[in-house]
Amino acid sequence: MLSRKIGTVQEIKKETKEIQELIVVIEGKESKAINYIPLSGKVVAGDELLLNTTAVELDLGTGGYHFVISKLKDNEGSQGKDGHMIKLRYTPLQLKVNMAEEDPKYEEVFNNFEGLEEIPVVCGNLHSMLSPFAASLKYLREDVKIVYIMTDGAALPLWFSNTVRELKEKNILDSVITVGNAFGGDLECMNIYTGLIAAKEILKADVVFVGMGPGIAGTGTKYGFSGIEQVNIIDSVQKLGGTPIVIPRVSFADKRERHYGISHHSLTVLGELSNSGCVVPVTDEYSPEKMDKISNQISEHDIDVKHDMVIVNGAEKTTKEALDKYGLKVSTMGRGIEEEPEFFYTAVASAIFVSDIVEEKKPY
Repeated sequence: MLSRKIGTVQEIKKETKEIQELIVVIEGKESKAINYIPLSGKVVAGDELLLNTTAVELDLGTGGYHFVISKLKDNEGSQGKDGHMIKLRYTPLQLKVNMAEEDPKYEEVFNNFEGLEEIPVVCGNLHSMLSPFAASLKYLREDVKIVYIMTDGAALPLWFSNTVRELKEKNILDSVITVGNAFGGDLECMNIYTGLIAAKEILKADVVFVGMGPGIAGTGTKYGFSGIEQVNIIDSVQKLGGTPIVIPRVSFADKRERHYGISHHSLTVLGELSNSGCVVPVTDEYSPEKMDKISNQISEHDIDVKHDMVIVNGAEKTTKEALDKYGLKVSTMGRGIEEEPEFFYTAVASAIFVSDIVEEKKPY
């Protein structure tokens, strides 16, 4: 059952077209809350709200936010007439979207599609990989068109991502497609296959980044994590004729043994479950001890047998220059680049690799 409480809007801290960040009072105590305007309508100070308080009560990584279900008064609304496909199906929050696949002007695009023609499709299993990757690639190739496909492996509303908002405002990220039950993108698509087709044929992407929104679900068990979606993504890219490139999740700051060096998430996907081969760029800009750890993990899990490992130089320099140019601050799991440099350098290694492909204008 949902944890629900009644709260009153005390202050609107921030507002965009799609989202309001609120201070609400619940039982005399102040709390933070998120209101998605397209779902619940705009609220003002003094409004009484029905709030979903589940995540905060469980101490999940949502930034300590409650989420608005509805206003208690004047809460009627309409989504208009466009579209008839539903996301969040058969839930109280199901919403209508205009899927690209149902738009008559795109019918031939999907039905006549022949292939991705080996364009690079980069797969990341954490949302925090998107900013360093996209910023570094745009820094290296200013004219490259980057399309992000957000899956439904974590946050479902695109509007929750401050990262995407900032990257689009700074013209780093060109367009976003939301697939599955994720929603709020420039285009909505049914699944990863049609999302990839739309990225290439409709949005004319030079490079595609595929990954979940903010947050990742993990149980601590071998297969019980939402990042396992990478297996399907790699296969989808390969089957449609793209070049799948995977950013391995690397950390030497995470205190959990299963995430030390190359995370067990990446080892499981790349070493055991993936059916298709892919390119896995890494940088050699680690200490010898850390490089030994990574090399041993790669060998132990036969990742270098199943996939094409590529060593990339210059990740540290490119990361710092790109983040400085665009004025970006990055973090992952609450740790910044000073605490977790290897994580970000690994993401940027893929950007450098992709930059070379784009420059040469030929498949890898």
